[in-house]
Amino acid sequence: MSLQDWIQDVQPISKIYEILEASKNVPDECPVNDPLGGVDIRCGPILRLIGTLEDNTDNYRASIMLVVKGSEIPKVSYVQGPVIPDSLDELAKGEYKHQVFSTVGDYKFYRFLIDTKLIAKEQKIRYTVNDVLSYEFFLPAASQPMNIVSYSCNGFSLSTQTETYKSSLWYDVLNRHHSSQRYHVMLGGGDQIYCDAIKNASKVFHDWLEEKNPVKKHHQKLTKEISDSFHDFYINQYMKWYGQGFWKGTNGKILEALFPVAMATIPSINIYDDHDIIDGYGSYRDSTMSTEIFKGVGNIAYQYYMLFQQQVNYKDDDEAYLKDPSWILGSKPGPYMGEKSHSIFTKLGKGIGFLGLDCRTERKLKTIVTKETYELVFKRLQAEVKKDPSIKHLLVLLGVPIAYPRLVWLEWLLNSVILAPARTLAQKGIIAKGLVNEFDGSVEVLDDLNDHWCSKHHKKERNNLIGKLQEFGSKNGVRVTILSGDVHLAAVGRFKTKMHLNHFFNKEKYQEHNDAVKSKPEEDPRLMFNVISSAIVNAPPPDAMAGLLNKRSGIHHFDHNTDEDMVPIFTKDVDGSIRSNKEFLNKRNWADLISIHNIQDKEGYKVGDERLPGPVTGIPEGLKIRDERDLSYRISENSLIATIHVEKNHEDIKSETLGYEIAIPGLSGKYQLENIGLRA
Repeated sequence: MSLQDWIQDVQPISKIYEILEASKNVPDECPVNDPLGGVDIRCGPILRLIGTLEDNTDNYRASIMLVVKGSEIPKVSYVQGPVIPDSLDELAKGEYKHQVFSTVGDYKFYRFLIDTKLIAKEQKIRYTVNDVLSYEFFLPAASQPMNIVSYSCNGFSLSTQTETYKSSLWYDVLNRHHSSQRYHVMLGGGDQIYCDAIKNASKVFHDWLEEKNPVKKHHQKLTKEISDSFHDFYINQYMKWYGQGFWKGTNGKILEALFPVAMATIPSINIYDDHDIIDGYGSYRDSTMSTEIFKGVGNIAYQYYMLFQQQVNYKDDDEAYLKDPSWILGSKPGPYMGEKSHSIFTKLGKGIGFLGLDCRTERKLKTIVTKETYELVFKRLQAEVKKDPSIKHLLVLLGVPIAYPRLVWLEWLLNSVILAPARTLAQKGIIAKGLVNEFDGSVEVLDDLNDHWCSKHHKKERNNLIGKLQEFGSKNGVRVTILSGDVHLAAVGRFKTKMHLNHFFNKEKYQEHNDAVKSKPEEDPRLMFNVISSAIVNAPPPDAMAGLLNKRSGIHHFDHNTDEDMVPIFTKDVDGSIRSNKEFLNKRNWADLISIHNIQDKEGYKVGDERLPGPVTGIPEGLKIRDERDLSYRISENSLIATIHVEKNHEDIKSETLGYEIAIPGLSGKYQLENIGLRA
């Protein structure tokens, strides 16, 4: 190998584009690749990031998963070294050791452990499977924060008509990865796979869903026949989607072939949400969730989520699960799945902590995470920043947005006596059967509303979590940013110190306070953004929904000292036209977060520059300052630049996007806040 061979991409973007073009010819059934070097690999390679910079070391831990049918043993060899070495002597070669961590039927799950060191230079690892197929991924320098991808809703809802979706935002991710910004990790914010088709997994389960008698429904046993059908469904659904990017619904099919390429190229960290199990899981009434059937759905889905998305067999894999320091396991098993929640803490390179909060395993209609688990989570966070004071940002991954318009009035209407007769008739199948879900007879969209942090059932828990994050960030000098998906559109929620308006008394004092809030965001301990990015695959909601959210949006008072609103970031549409709805953009999208340390050499991203949230192409002059919600953010020495990349035309195979960005400043200093969450 020459230096030039090492520096060149092993998977050039031209080859990736060929894969994209070929994937537009969607077969009727999932394709199966030819054996690779004599081994029948049905899924993978898939990269998972486990931990970096642990216990004040320069370590880097990851794994590669391959799922093999048959008895042949795969091999993964590697070459590792600086992205641009001074000589070939800096490159190390070897072969990763494998473990068979699970066997399901004819399939063996192989895990290849990567345990290495970060150095003063950015590195890459080029790995080859069975001496045939090569990929490569990148490691940050020991002093470098990671370049981060955040995405969610990676699939279509069951009844979506898919034929018009010709583009792939995974091509946009990989194109940027190759051409402008090497990504070190991607964060899956839930719904990495859509499993709603489990409704049709077996005739017995289908008949159970159709059963109108609630007594019969509640007492149905989880027979071996039903359990086996669930196992068959989940493993096959994962093998198709994670193996080939193939999915078939009731009104369409797709071959998202670049999703497996991305998983082989950028290490992942995932949490899960309802569609990884079944639509709305955890947000139905206890009488439904506690049935043997629904418990079985959750427990079996959990098994395959852990196998494919976490590369862990949690039943027999103590070292990789119970004893691995990246996990924050819940205090006790969840009520329906019967397993402990499994939140994740790791560092994303230097200066960035990451918390992936498991908001599904313990979920009930009126609870998302138990108090005991919250205590474990915040105890861990405090211990981590004490061990490593260089952490200046904490990214918190939540499946569902936490700063979002309230729709309590819609919850009230859907639960009210006004709709009771219609609900009864729909449940009996007499009228508008689609009005209610087949699980418990509730109005169909109610589970989506019950999932939200702002729903009446979760509002108190939500406020407590926001208060704990405010307290943690302010006293430790850490800027907290929340990443979310779920809602199939782009938006940015915001908490910040309250600005006082229209005061006749002490006007000068309040003006000084307001000026400080505007001009010194790096000193605002209450400033916390919720970057909402979804969906990378699923269809967006209609304009009417985005318009409804816009009308319900405004300035809310989280407490006496904290305002909560949505950032008016979408001043221009992807076609350059001026938008009236500047807070919610209902087009497919994904996001990235890049530290200013990694882009300081680019024009317009220098410490001290001020940037108004908006499109990267610039905000029209007449729209730059409109009201008190239009705040610019000065780039500080620890800023993160968060960009939501929004699809221009889903019928265009080139998958072009327009970026909308916001500069998230680091927090300067430490603060002791009082009366957090208490309203005057």
